[in-house]
Amino acid sequence: MHHKKINHINVKKNIPVSKLIKEMQGAAFGGRRLGEATDILEESLRDKENVMFLGIAGALVPAGMRQILRDMINDGWANVVVTTGANIVHDIMEAYGHSHSRGTERADDVKLREQKIDRIYDVFLPNEAYEDLEKKLHKIFSTMPKKRMGVREFLFELGKKIPDKNSILRTAADKNIPVFCPGIADSAIGFHAWSYMLENELNVDTFLDMNEMMDLTWGAKNSSIFILGGGVPKDFIMQAMQFSPKQHSSAVQITMDRPEHGGLSGAELREGISWGKLSKNSKYCTVVADVTIVLPFIVGALKERGF
Repeated sequence: MHHKKINHINVKKNIPVSKLIKEMQGAAFGGRRLGEATDILEESLRDKENVMFLGIAGALVPAGMRQILRDMINDGWANVVVTTGANIVHDIMEAYGHSHSRGTERADDVKLREQKIDRIYDVFLPNEAYEDLEKKLHKIFSTMPKKRMGVREFLFELGKKIPDKNSILRTAADKNIPVFCPGIADSAIGFHAWSYMLENELNVDTFLDMNEMMDLTWGAKNSSIFILGGGVPKDFIMQAMQFSPKQHSSAVQITMDRPEHGGLSGAELREGISWGKLSKNSKYCTVVADVTIVLPFIVGALKERGF
């Protein structure tokens, strides 16, 4: 086996992000993985026939990742998006002028409850944002087609009505990028859709999305996955390939989770080879880190490389 000498990282003044990541890639541990992941994503983006599946878990929008995610979609880095309901909810809230605030994880939650402030670790959000969201969504629901829709089509119709062009959902609708949310019932959108349907018609069928997802995986000449966090979005992307005669050619995952307890969010990507989700020749890399730390560096580096 050929052994390359460890590079001792040289950080010079005004070093570009891309060069810094290359320096880190020559070292070891997490820095090396960050460089390898960036290279894999670069190769995927250079392949114009490649279909990139972007999985967005957790609540990255409240944490300040909204513009980055929106730009990734707008700039053609993602051809298919699978996300949690939370990211869509908070994206819509931002679109209607509700701001997330930097709070503190050391706050007194009893007092926050009295002040009607909801806490997401060190992010604060007034509960009135959820109340306003219900009014806005009910109004949009009333304009939607009465036909049976999958969640993807439902989100497309919803995205077209969002007034903010910097919205993730609006951008995806404008670019005709499909957005899937298999766990939509587990969100404020799901709750407000349920409350609307108590007295009105809204015909959304979650299982319809499988038809389109299968078409996307089977029809792609080459495909790659970029997983932010894991969770339901990761599984929804990977399980579709399990039933396809093809496999994803590359995969990058950023997660803080661990594999030992058997949960999907921390599962090693190479485990997917045994399921037929990744090919035996796939390039893959997991970066064990907080997405909010790593993603801006990856995006910055890829932009410097011409994307």
